[in-house]
Formats: sequence, structure tokens, C-alpha cells
Amino acid sequence: MSRWIEISLCADGESAEAIAEVLARFGHQGVSIEQAGIPPDTWDEGDIPPAQQVTLRAYIPDNEQLELTKSQLETALGHMRLMYPMPQPAYQTLEAEDWSHAWKKHYQPLRIGRRLLIRPQWIDVEPAPDEIEIALDPGMAFGTGAHPTTQLCLAALERLIEPAQDVLDLGSGSGILAIAAAKLGASKVLALDIDPIAVEATLGNARANGVARKIIAECGGLERVSGGAQRFDLAIVNILARVILQLAEQRLGEIVKPGGIAIFSGIIDTQLAEVEAALRRTGLQPYARHQQGDWMLVEARRPAE
Repeated sequence: MSRWIEISLCADGESAEAIAEVLARFGHQGVSIEQAGIPPDTWDEGDIPPAQQVTLRAYIPDNEQLELTKSQLETALGHMRLMYPMPQPAYQTLEAEDWSHAWKKHYQPLRIGRRLLIRPQWIDVEPAPDEIEIALDPGMAFGTGAHPTTQLCLAALERLIEPAQDVLDLGSGSGILAIAAAKLGASKVLALDIDPIAVEATLGNARANGVARKIIAECGGLERVSGGAQRFDLAIVNILARVILQLAEQRLGEIVKPGGIAIFSGIIDTQLAEVEAALRRTGLQPYARHQQGDWMLVEARRPAE
């Protein structure tokens, strides 16, 4: 029976993005990022401290390439260690039937914003009368609600969603943000991701949350909507800053309706100026910023014509 190796590594918020990129070169089906040090019984957003450390996890097969893969990974991390202090990665062997579920023991319910309850589908929690519950099984797709970038987006959706809006979730991952938009009042949500696993996770989670009729999940990126007539009242882009910069060069601003809003997350505070300059070049006007630890969210508006 095949086995898998879980690689885990703790890092501060500033270095997490760069480390995730290194792990993604070697890991199977992506990298999980979770805020470290949150007790399981911490519920309210005000109780959650800013992200000082995150835990990154990736999985590699235990095969004849294992030692070479570990050597290449540790060499790449060693180069990074010259710039960022970090511990050595830890390795844990998992049987095949366990590896894709190993992360679940770290995933606990979270209350985010004013009334959003993010609950793993395998844990029962009684929501308060005014709470909006989102029950998730992310599988191997990004988006549990634990990472600051996702929490910033969820709080922004609470502030910004208006009834009957058309919403785009670009880089949907597990579908958590698309589902939140639908439950907060959006009439239609197009969820796009280049990973078929993420599309499958989004569709399954949409069905589990009773919003499948509102959400269209498809495999693709910006090219799926750019150059056509479709425009959105609100666009959500929770992707790494380097990808936002690339999208801005591909006329990203044109997918937002005149007077519409786009929210951008996955940005380290030191990257903020470069990202905002790129957004202006694509026709969007940044007007608000929100921060959690080292992570930033930018709200930008396309001027009304």
C-alpha cells in the first residue's frame, strides 16, 4: 500500500507566501496554510490574535524519488533561510487512506466578522439565531477560513454584498467565498479556478449549503470572462500578489461593472504599493485597505461612466 509524507513548517506571515511557493513545487495537490496558535474553543473574531505564525503543510509520495525530493526541497528552503529565519521542516509518514484527511484534525469551527460561522461538515455546532452558517469540506482545495487572507475576504463580503448582485470569485478554491456571497444575498456567483479539484470542491460545498442554484463553478481563469460582455457588480480575487500583478496586465479591471467593486487579498503589507499601482493601471481605484497581521486586503472601485 502506498504511503505519503506530510511536510509541515511554521513561519511568520511575511515569509509564508514565499515558503508556500517552494512547497508547491514539490507537494501534491497544493499547500495548506493555517494560522497557528488558535485554541479550538476560540470563537469570536475579537478573540483571534493577529497571525504571528502560520503552519504550512504539503504532501509528497513515499516512493523511489523521496530522498531526491527531500534534498531538493531542503536546498530550496536553505536558500530562503539566508533571508528568513525558519525551522527545519518536519516529516510525518501517512498511509494512503489517511493522507488526504490528515489536515482535518487541525480544522476547527470559526466565527468570522459579525455573523459568519464557518463549520467543518464533520463537526456539529449550533449557530446563533442571526448567524450565517457555511459548512465546508475543502478536501485538497485551498480555503478553510483559517488563513487571514480568507478571513479578510469574508469580513469584506459582509460589508459589501448587496441584494441581487452578480459576483465573480476568481480562484475559488473550496468555494468558501462564493458560498458566503450567495448566502449574504448575491443572486449569481461565477466561481472560477484553474484546478479541477477546486471546482469539484466548490460544487460539492455549494450543494451541501443549499446554494447550488446560485453558483456556477467552472475550470478556468481570467480568460474565461475577459474580452466578453459579462461584467460583475463585485469581484473577489483571493490569490497571491504576484498573480494579481499578472492579472492586472491582462485588463483585469474590465470585468468589473462601472461603479462596481473588486476586493483583492493574498497581499503582504510590503507588496501593497506595487499591487495598488497595478490596479490603477488596469482601471480600478483603490479606496480602502484592511489588515490582519502582515496580510492586506484592498477594496477598489471601477469609476462610474
